[in-house]
Amino acid sequence: MEDVLDALSLGDLVASFSKLPMFPVFDVAYYIVSILYLKYEPGAVEFSRKSPVASWLCAMLYCFGSYILADVLLGESPIDYFSNNSHVLLASAVWYLIFFCPMNLFYKCVSFLPVKLVFVALKEVVRVRKIAVGVHHAHHHYHHGWFIMVFTGWVKGSGVALMSNLEQLLRGVWKPETNEIMHMTFPTKASLYGAILFTLQQSHWLPISKANLIFFFTLFMAISKVFMTATHSHASPFAPIEALVSPIIFCNYGGSHDDHHHDDHGSSHDGSHGAAHPPPQPAAKSKEELNESTRKRKAKKAE
Repeated sequence: MEDVLDALSLGDLVASFSKLPMFPVFDVAYYIVSILYLKYEPGAVEFSRKSPVASWLCAMLYCFGSYILADVLLGESPIDYFSNNSHVLLASAVWYLIFFCPMNLFYKCVSFLPVKLVFVALKEVVRVRKIAVGVHHAHHHYHHGWFIMVFTGWVKGSGVALMSNLEQLLRGVWKPETNEIMHMTFPTKASLYGAILFTLQQSHWLPISKANLIFFFTLFMAISKVFMTATHSHASPFAPIEALVSPIIFCNYGGSHDDHHHDDHGSSHDGSHGAAHPPPQPAAKSKEELNESTRKRKAKKAE
């Protein structure tokens, strides 16, 4: 891989890209896109007027939820990241401008599609770097804990989505059916796959340098998210692969077993007594016959 990159004169670019500082430009883009998604939530604007402190806490979860969840997994203080005053002040300023800027000027500027696409691409740069840092951090504590490295890298990349139910509770909303683990979005799936790749690389099972993996995975994530945002698409790039692999690994051939199970329950709810419940019919019939024979015997005795 390194020889190919050298032949394409990309070696220096990859090395420089892996050393790019995230603060403040990339982090600002991350905060802007994250808080934009918060404002898109139904009732978020009215909620910010009614309860500014709770709205600010929701914004902080959108910005720093991944750090909080990763610290909890590793047994560290969940509020440790809030000691970074510059990051908290910067995210707070973005929150205030998006929600309370006069005439919504800041929101209109950053939500303008061409500008927003730039911020979305920059956010994916931060996401991939967070996944790599999370795996490295977990490896420092658990050298052979592959699952811990995967979990930590995963929540570093998609902790905001995984904590969405907690954020909803702060806004007085309870939607357990929107659990991110049950219905994974593309960023959550991509973060999981990325965490697996970085764990394999960290454990020297993947023959590629970390700088190259960061570069190529960031390229994939940025292109995918920019395309999905520009086309307003929710289709995952992983869908075709999952459609081929899922039936083989998880025996998911159209859900025939689940459909049969559902049909059985449906028939019981409808009160029908078809093939789903064969035993009761013979029992009921034999009882009727028994009663009929008893009545006949009594009639004969009466005669």
